[in-house]
Amino acid sequence: MTTDMNDSNLYDVVIIGGGPAGATAALYTARAGLKTLVLDKGLTAGALGITGKIANYPGLTEPISGAELLERMRSQAKSFGAQFVTDKVIGVVLNEEEKMVFGNQGTYYSQAVIVATGSLGRGTRIKGEEELLGKGVSYCATCDAAFFKDQDVMVAGSSDEAIDEALYLTRFASRVHFLCPREDLKAPQELIDELLANPKVDLHCNTTLLEIIGTEQVEAVRFQPKGQTEETLPIKGAFVYLQGGRPITDFLQDQLELNEGGCVVVDKEFQTAIPGVYAVGDVLCNHVKQVVIAAGEGAVAGMALEKALRGRRKIVVDWAK
Repeated sequence: MTTDMNDSNLYDVVIIGGGPAGATAALYTARAGLKTLVLDKGLTAGALGITGKIANYPGLTEPISGAELLERMRSQAKSFGAQFVTDKVIGVVLNEEEKMVFGNQGTYYSQAVIVATGSLGRGTRIKGEEELLGKGVSYCATCDAAFFKDQDVMVAGSSDEAIDEALYLTRFASRVHFLCPREDLKAPQELIDELLANPKVDLHCNTTLLEIIGTEQVEAVRFQPKGQTEETLPIKGAFVYLQGGRPITDFLQDQLELNEGGCVVVDKEFQTAIPGVYAVGDVLCNHVKQVVIAAGEGAVAGMALEKALRGRRKIVVDWAK
């Protein structure tokens, strides 16, 4: 056991992902008296957070934004003691009795882990992205910003994670070019205002990133604003936070079984092959992509986890036996 473990970073359960599945699981585990931590990249880092309107969630009498619904879920979980920390998980150790979750901001220890990271991972890379990874292409400004002191860099994305990373880069880079693939940014307004007010940031909305150019190092990016001609921008660093449709499992480092679709394999109570490790939500291939389904899975996993930790029977009866 590493020496940095103490009461402040030791939990009964760490939930990776704060969308509807993760937030609901946190509600159930925290209400059951388990010390619960949710690690999440930001309110609009997941599918629900960037959804414009939700009208078919039980109990809603009028449509609300996905971000507002998610904030209500999180507030409810917090009211029972769940902690939410903004951090990007970069690795895990799951096979030990004491699980370890490594984030950019620190290491977290727990008896159990729930993976609820969703499916906005990208399968198709930008041209030049893979070849220049580690040579100017990065997915972590907190890790790599200092390497780009007094240089021009680019951030591609639209979520609050991308904005946070861009703002962090302004502490080091001379200029941050923010390429947003949408017409507008999907993040809390105060965060957008902070980005727009920063004199080091140039915002390019409704823009498609076409290529990251370079041989041994990143030298430029090629992009196209909608309805306009292509442009080439000289830069030294390219930070990519674009979203796709694949399950986000890279941080698992092959510790959990995945099926052919790249989704985590679980049983009827959403437990993986490793005791104490569960997975819920869009990270599962057989999951129907509706908020109410994700929330239901989070509830089942939260209850199953609590019973398992306290030595009680499983909650799901196999009626086929």
